[in-house]
Amino acid sequence: MEKVCQSCGMPLDSDKVRGTEADGSLNGDYCIYCYKEGKFTQPDLTLEGAIEQSAQFADQAGMTAEQAVAWAKELFPTLKRWK
Repeated sequence: MEKVCQSCGMPLDSDKVRGTEADGSLNGDYCIYCYKEGKFTQPDLTLEGAIEQSAQFADQAGMTAEQAVAWAKELFPTLKRWK
C-alpha cells in the first residue's frame, strides 16, 4: 500500500512533501502541509473539518467535491491522527 499522510491522505511519494520535526529531520507519517517543525500546522483541526477541507483539493485528485468528501469520510477515520 502506498504511504500516505496520516492526517490528510496525501501520497508521501517524495521527501519534498514529508513533514519535518523540530530539529529539521523528516517525519515519516505526515506531509509538510499538515506537520511542520514538529507540530501540526492546524492543531485545532477536527476530523470533520479535515473532511470538509478535502473538497477544495478535489480537482487536483481528479474528483468532484462530493467524491472527495466521500473518499475522505472513508479514509480519514483510519489515519493515525484521527484514530
